[in-house]
Amino acid sequence: MKPHWILKPALLAASLFVAAGVWMAAAQSGDSAAAAKPQPEAILHAAEAAKLLPDAVFFRGQSATTQVRNSGGVRFDDGMYMLVTLVDTSGYSTGVQAKYQAYLLTEVALEINGKPLPAGAYGVGFIADNKFDVMDIGAHELFEADSVRDADLKRPTPLQVLAAPNAHHFRLYGGRSYVTISRAD
Repeated sequence: MKPHWILKPALLAASLFVAAGVWMAAAQSGDSAAAAKPQPEAILHAAEAAKLLPDAVFFRGQSATTQVRNSGGVRFDDGMYMLVTLVDTSGYSTGVQAKYQAYLLTEVALEINGKPLPAGAYGVGFIADNKFDVMDIGAHELFEADSVRDADLKRPTPLQVLAAPNAHHFRLYGGRSYVTISRAD
């Protein structure tokens, strides 16, 4: 056993080493936070959204795999996100499949065609009669909004987010049908 007078300097050195590491880490994170500048609001295309989206999502008692190649979103200027992705609904009942095509995740309150939607996770889908259906994760219908068919859309895809004519408004497309989404005040 080593004498206690040898252990004290060793403990002091170890404590100083740990403290220096903590101080350097804090200084570096402070520098990177100061260097990080707010980014402008931006539409996220599938490749960018895929980096943030999970491989599977929970909805109505089951997990469904996401189709990140058919995804998109918005990064708001304060760094908060709204993401949406198509999902594989093959394991769901036909009633759920008829309304649930995509999973929408939002960190902020939204308005969809003027209807409020709090931050959270939702099942959504473009359904018959030009409607867009929004459900909570238990498949309870929250609201329907009218969708619009865009015959002039050059390259329709199964799902995408594009800019709307009004600033800070976006169009969520399912094929040629869309709803307008904006951040709630």
